[in-house]
Amino acid sequence: MSKILVIDDEKSIRFSLKDIIEYEDHIVEEAADGMEALSLIEKNDYDLIFCDIKMPKMDGVEVLEKALKIKDVKICMISGHGTISTAVECLKKGAIDYIEKPIDLNRLLKVLTDNLQSPENGDSNSKPEKQRTKNKNASLLSGKTSNMIGESTKMKEMYSFIEKVGVTDARILITGANGTGKELVAKAIHNISQRSSNSFVEVNCAAIPSELIESELFGHEKGAFTSAIKQRKGNFELADGGSLFLDEIGDMSLSAQAKVLRALQENKITRVGGEKDISVNVRVIAATNKNLKEEIERGNFREDLYHRLSVIVIKVPDLRERLEDIPLLVDYFLESYSNQMNTKKPKISAKAIKKLQSMPWTGNVRELKNVTERLAILCEGEITDKDIEKYA
Repeated sequence: MSKILVIDDEKSIRFSLKDIIEYEDHIVEEAADGMEALSLIEKNDYDLIFCDIKMPKMDGVEVLEKALKIKDVKICMISGHGTISTAVECLKKGAIDYIEKPIDLNRLLKVLTDNLQSPENGDSNSKPEKQRTKNKNASLLSGKTSNMIGESTKMKEMYSFIEKVGVTDARILITGANGTGKELVAKAIHNISQRSSNSFVEVNCAAIPSELIESELFGHEKGAFTSAIKQRKGNFELADGGSLFLDEIGDMSLSAQAKVLRALQENKITRVGGEKDISVNVRVIAATNKNLKEEIERGNFREDLYHRLSVIVIKVPDLRERLEDIPLLVDYFLESYSNQMNTKKPKISAKAIKKLQSMPWTGNVRELKNVTERLAILCEGEITDKDIEKYA
């Protein structure tokens, strides 16, 4: 079991890294600034240190230089937007590596693996919660949690990723094209988290008019606007203690973004038309089919909110990236359809499956589901390659 120090002025980053690293059976201590970090380094021996570059009072470069004068320690820099060149410079000054924000979990785990002795299997210091979590995750890893279907390499990598981050309280940004199943990933994360017994509240930011999104998220007081005939709790309050899934966050108005940012920073919200602060304890999981970095450049999305939301990023693969999952998906959709309609499950020929695997699937899994149901309705007992040509 190794001892690790995390230095970052952002509490959410520190807590997220702490949760993930502790899950790997290491001891983690935190420092909110450079002075506190140097004091801890003088008093303690650390096997590895993660240090943010951009911090007030004393930046990470200065911390690196002073820390290496105190002791021979391994320091991995954490670089945010615009500090990559500085991170490279840190390597010349003695840093062992650097990780970019938003933090890529695989990259973080590689740094841990490359620089630390892996804990022994069966370590008596391992948390009993970890074993319980692994048992709970058994169905997730088989691809059955929240109706996620797939045994391809891409999907197995994602299941493993979800297992690692789901048990933490880290904020997660899920990216991927329309129809890939981002909401299923969000539900799977909630289902294996310590918040699973509490509410999972889903908000489709693209489906709510901009003038109503703030009321939807934060609630309103009676008389706040013409149709506010009574007080109403918003989704942040409804998700208190649980998870709030902000789907298509890239379509949220800038004014609503500012209020979401405040809620994430302070864990407080104010209802529309209200003056009282209301404390909330919510894990926010966001999703988008847009490139938020491009939206930031266009002035459509706040950069500070992006960094708050994207502590961990999960990319959901397109269907064309996992064509070997199509037989499993088709079988699942046919089974679901036959159960729903109380009819005999249609068979599907090998040639038909091969035909489906040759299609582009721009609408991803959602399109495949619709096509499968259409084929089930129109075929004569068995779906053939001719049916695919005719109805798909």
